Amino acid sequence: MNRLRIALACCTLSLAALSGCATGPEPQSSAGGGKAAPAKLATIPPKKDNDLKLYLADGRIVKGAEALGRMQKEADLVLWLAGNQFFAMDDVVAAFQKQAPGAVVGLITLPPGLLLNAIEGGGWVYDGKAYPGRPDVYASVNLGHLQRLKKQGLMDTYAIYLHNEMELMVARGNPKGIKGIKDLVRPDVRTSLPNPVNEGIMRFYGKKVLQRHGVWDQISAGKECFSCQTTPNNWFTAVHHRETPERIKAGTSDVGIVWVTETIEAKRDGADVDSVRLPPEDSLRNEVSYAIGALTDSRRSALAQRYLAFLATAEARQAYGKFGFVEASPAEQRLRPIP
Repeated sequence: MNRLRIALACCTLSLAALSGCATGPEPQSSAGGGKAAPAKLATIPPKKDNDLKLYLADGRIVKGAEALGRMQKEADLVLWLAGNQFFAMDDVVAAFQKQAPGAVVGLITLPPGLLLNAIEGGGWVYDGKAYPGRPDVYASVNLGHLQRLKKQGLMDTYAIYLHNEMELMVARGNPKGIKGIKDLVRPDVRTSLPNPVNEGIMRFYGKKVLQRHGVWDQISAGKECFSCQTTPNNWFTAVHHRETPERIKAGTSDVGIVWVTETIEAKRDGADVDSVRLPPEDSLRNEVSYAIGALTDSRRSALAQRYLAFLATAEARQAYGKFGFVEASPAEQRLRPIP
């Protein structure tokens, strides 16, 4: 691993030149001219072991609390990424490790708002145990999250590296005959929707579509919560990309708003689900972007920059593309200052 770190240090300048970005500022305190970060660890919902991974250099993958406990000490790179990428990350990390042999990679894939809270709070609580620490790289489906970190002196540059769009996930054969957003408030339809508290798909995209159709108040019943029943027919999830397929399979929900990529993965995993495509004004296919950047106080900044450069390579595009993600343009993929 020492040879790896020496090699990474030697290539930092060339990587910066290739990516067109300058080196970041010296690490600053979490206050950094903005509001003081809350001294409260974020809580990971129960049974999320598959969203906590440590990719070892020999190809083995450690999951759950063990991965979380070993991550900060053993990983050469720690990634906290918007959770709807979880099904692509085994392939993405494997492709990266081919370019960085010997690298151990830690990964957490949870709602981006929850990840942001953990960055500001300095770590996690899982199954009642504390796991302090921050990532080297953070990604969200909303640039506003990265702007918040900039105000705290925790991030200064970003890139757009993926696009996606929303659709409706339904049971196979669409037995309820669901056609669009208006059907979400039919009295015979039970919904499983991303929560508006920390899931970016709802907070920044789905909610405004539901509001435009005039159904948000009926669905939410005035509640902004997670893991909660807002009405007899609607459930707000904690981690929608795992809960919604499970609820449809169990017969407790009929439909949910998801990313197109999530239905593809659910089908790949054998789930009895289908999709209802939405028109562009409801899928927001022209708006949904994934923003990523390295934290300025990262202890592993050389490999963090190498990972960001990797995302613009053909290998990364292929790894994401096989799961339905839409690649960003070369101009979007270039690192630039956070506005």
